[in-house]
Amino acid sequence: MDDKPRVAFVDDDPRLRTLIAEELFDEGVHPLACSTGQELLDCLNLEKIDLILLDLMMPVMDGLTCLRHLKEKKTNIPILVVTAFNDDEKRQVSMENGAVDYIIKPDLFERLPELLDRHLKKPRNVN
Repeated sequence: MDDKPRVAFVDDDPRLRTLIAEELFDEGVHPLACSTGQELLDCLNLEKIDLILLDLMMPVMDGLTCLRHLKEKKTNIPILVVTAFNDDEKRQVSMENGAVDYIIKPDLFERLPELLDRHLKKPRNVN
């Protein structure tokens, strides 16, 4: 296994998962794509993860429910909520349940380098 930081991201939109994976790879991190909150929870048992990007609006298990499960697990992985909704109430509930940041999807790609620098413990090697 390489020593690149591992960033898991959860989104039910396959096109967005592909775009995020490509951006993360270009930023020098190892992307782990998950299509559901449950897939992320299962992945945590198998993979070392350094950062989580979590969508809120998903079928079956929404992002807030996933956040609550992660909080119960007492994981110390930084979790960034990434959502299409600029909603102060959802922001507050997300932060109360363990998110360290709340990012609006249109801002994600522009802010990604800064977010990775701020939230990853290991320095990145950008190729």
